[in-house]
Amino acid sequence: MNPETFEHWPAWHALQSRPLRIGRLTASDRASSGQYEDRSGPEIERILRETLRLPCEFITAVLPDEIHRISALLRQWADEVGCDLIVTTGGTGITPRDVTPEATRAVLDRELPGFGEAMRLCSFARVPTSILSRATAGTRARCLILNLPGKPSAVRECLEILLPAILEALAHLRGLDPHAS
Repeated sequence: MNPETFEHWPAWHALQSRPLRIGRLTASDRASSGQYEDRSGPEIERILRETLRLPCEFITAVLPDEIHRISALLRQWADEVGCDLIVTTGGTGITPRDVTPEATRAVLDRELPGFGEAMRLCSFARVPTSILSRATAGTRARCLILNLPGKPSAVRECLEILLPAILEALAHLRGLDPHAS
């Protein structure tokens, strides 16, 4: 997605008032134990910085696939740290250790299933197994929480699809009218 595209959107202008505080969480047993390097988390940050072109402050963590630890961190970042957006990567598949959607749903006030539906639908033409993803999204107070798959290429593909809705949601959650002139 062309970053200049957003500069014409009212929602983008509405978000200029203060930097976005963004949490990025990688849920992975192997990355958290040092068995391999987390590449998806940094990819989230790179894409958001390059495409949003908004002042952003990132808070990062890598945790094992443990539902209670993931939920606790999501709560902390939304309630105490004041994140506007939390983006998770990993743990959205169907193995017994994939628990990110459950951890996310446990902390949400409102689920936004359209995010997961859009990711699966848009990815399906290229990767028919993408429908096995259980990624979801929702809000907790004034924070948008979004689950992404664990592969850097899938992170890139999904964020391109979702960025317009992310901007709109963030403006609404800040109490701004993204369509006011």
